Formats: sequence, structure tokens, C-alpha cells
Amino acid sequence: MKYLVIVFTLLSPLFVSAQFDENVLQDLRVDVVYLSSDLLKGRETGTDGEKLAAQYIETRFAEIGLEPKGTDGYMQPFDFKFKPNPHEPDFEARKGRNIVAYLDNGAKNTVVIGGHYDHLGMGHFGSRHTGEHEIHNGADDNASGIASILMLAEKLKASDLKNNNYLFIAFSGEELGLYGSKYFVEHPTLPLESLNYMINLDMVGRLNTEKILAINGAGTSSAWKEMFGKTDVHGIKVKTTDSGIGPSDHTSFYLNDVPAVHYFSGQHTDYHKPEDDSELVNYEGIYEISDHIYAVIEGLNDAGKVDFQKTKDENEGRTVSKFKVTLGVMPDYVHDGTGMRVDGVMSDRPAEKAGLQKGDIIIKIGETEVKDIYDYMDGLANFKSGDKTTVVVKREEKEMEMKVQF
Repeated sequence: MKYLVIVFTLLSPLFVSAQFDENVLQDLRVDVVYLSSDLLKGRETGTDGEKLAAQYIETRFAEIGLEPKGTDGYMQPFDFKFKPNPHEPDFEARKGRNIVAYLDNGAKNTVVIGGHYDHLGMGHFGSRHTGEHEIHNGADDNASGIASILMLAEKLKASDLKNNNYLFIAFSGEELGLYGSKYFVEHPTLPLESLNYMINLDMVGRLNTEKILAINGAGTSSAWKEMFGKTDVHGIKVKTTDSGIGPSDHTSFYLNDVPAVHYFSGQHTDYHKPEDDSELVNYEGIYEISDHIYAVIEGLNDAGKVDFQKTKDENEGRTVSKFKVTLGVMPDYVHDGTGMRVDGVMSDRPAEKAGLQKGDIIIKIGETEVKDIYDYMDGLANFKSGDKTTVVVKREEKEMEMKVQF
């Protein structure tokens, strides 16, 4: 009965700003709500919930009119070994499923648009939740990315952007270690040399009010930054990193010499927790990010095959800080100013006890000046449990000192 109420609510008339197509926005909502419903029990790879999600995505691809491009219709099954208990030696044989669809424009090159649809299930692995096992619905991570892929598929199907073909892939096994995308590049259903570039959508459901969007992998082709600089859509401000290597599926393509970027709307306190639910998703933000991606694809339509560039790891040359304490804050990874902005404060941790708030920008911790998240980690490395120090934050242009005990 709960699901019937949800669907009825979604299908009721909504007030939509003039800049949004109401039907498209409604599809985004329906896609995210279904994929992140309790019915799917967190979409853990190899479970019945993952199968239900795969069937849903397969049906949506068929409705849009895309060709199957898996090894079994739209499906590309893959076998892997899963270790359910990290403290036990036994592995469990499982089967995951990529869902692959194709828009054939008769072009020489193909653009890949992908993202993972699996999540953490009941939170037996990878969860930041400290209580009893609960369903981790993963609305932002990554039902939001799949909804965006489906919106782009419909838009590109109806478009006149015919100088590339388009391959849409919903990967499984990402949360366990990029299993699905690794399998695809090792067993591609189109020749890898025909792939022009790859766009990965992972966590695009929490675009903030400043509309700052992170795009990782911008150094993997000389075309990216120029194109992002020309793209002005919905007032979105782009923050880029160069490295093609990161904890998401674009990495598998970059490592096979395919230019690849990762669209990401930012971290939040609900990440890898049961609280990552559909009512917290910014649906207009998914729409706007999808429009940004479409504009980039449109801008590259006449560019032919873009060049591939090797990138340097952003962290290369840095000493990895080892720290024994935590402040208890969630960093804002899309902050583009000086300092480390706090995106969330965890309960009963040093930051909350000291009075830090969401939105504070940490500019000093102890004697360490904080210009970015790496300086913040370097600062933490100087302390051990029981130590006291001062944290300086900027709050609405006013600097404040907070006394902290770890």
C-alpha cells in the first residue's frame, strides 16, 4: 500500500518552473522513486533487488526505442566472487548485470553515457550507518545518475545530433569495486577503438543552491575544459579536477585510453546511509545537470573524435596523512574557494560539541593553515585522542575561533 500512495503522489499535478518540461521532470521523479524504493532492498549486486532494478532499466530503454547492445538482449551478465564477511576466508559466487542500450546513427564513433545502478543493499559493506542493518536505498547514489541517463537517452533519440552513436550503460558492481565497468571494457560489445569519449553520472541528485557542479577527469582530453568554459546552462558553475582515476566507473574507461569525465553534484551527510532517500533529491538539479551534459555533447558534435590525454594523479607527490582523530564533519567537495567548507556536522562529535555548523569554512586547525581539504587532513594528522586545539572558521565572512577536544 505504501508504494501505491507514493506513485499516486508522484503522478499528481506538480507546480513546475517554466524552464522545466513537466513531463520530463515527472519521469525523473518516477525513475528515482522506483529505483530507490524499499521494494528493491538497496539494489545490492547479485540480489533479487538488483534484478528488479535491471528489469526496470531494461524496460525504460526499450520504451525509449534504443537497441539492445548487451550479450543477452540489453543484459550483459558477469560472474564475480563476493566476500560477504571480510573476517572469513570464504567467497560467494554471484552474478551481476550491466544493462547496455544503443542509439545507432550510422556514425564512425560512439559516445558512452553511463553510471552505476547498484547500491549497498542492507548495508553489510561500505555503510557509514552505525546502527542495526537497514535498507540503503541509494537515491542519490546512484538512482539519480540512472534517471539522468534515461533523460539524456530520450533527448538524444529525438535530437539531430547524429555525428556520434550513443551507448547507454547502467553498470552493476560499482560499489564492490567497479566490477561492471571493468567487465565491460574487458568484454566490450562495441570495439573500444570506436569509443569517442565517456560521460559518467554518479551522484548528481544534490545540486546545491550555488549550483556548483564537480566534473572529474577534465584532463583526459584537451577538449573538455574548453567546452566546459563555453557551456552556460542554468547558471551552473563547474569545478574541475584533471585526474582520470577516481572511485567511479569512468576510471575503467580512462585506463583503456578513452577520454572520460565524472559528473558529481557533491558529498553529503546521507552518503552511504539509509537516509539517502528520494524525498531529499533535487530533481530540478538533475534536470539542469542533464541539460549541461546535453549542451556539452552538442558542442562536441562536430569535433570528430576527441584526443586522449594521460593525467597525473591529483594526489601524486603528496604525503598521505595518517591521523588518529576525526573532527566529525562532512567536507563539501564542490566548494571552490579557499578553506574546507563543512557540508554537515555529525552528532556527538568534536565539531558539534565545539559549535561548528553546516556552511562554516575551516581556515585553520591548530597551527595549520587550511586552504583545501588536503591541508585539513594534514592538520588533523598532528593530533591524537584527548588533544585540545583551536579551529578557526569563517561564518558569513566573520572569523570565529572554536575550542575543540578530540
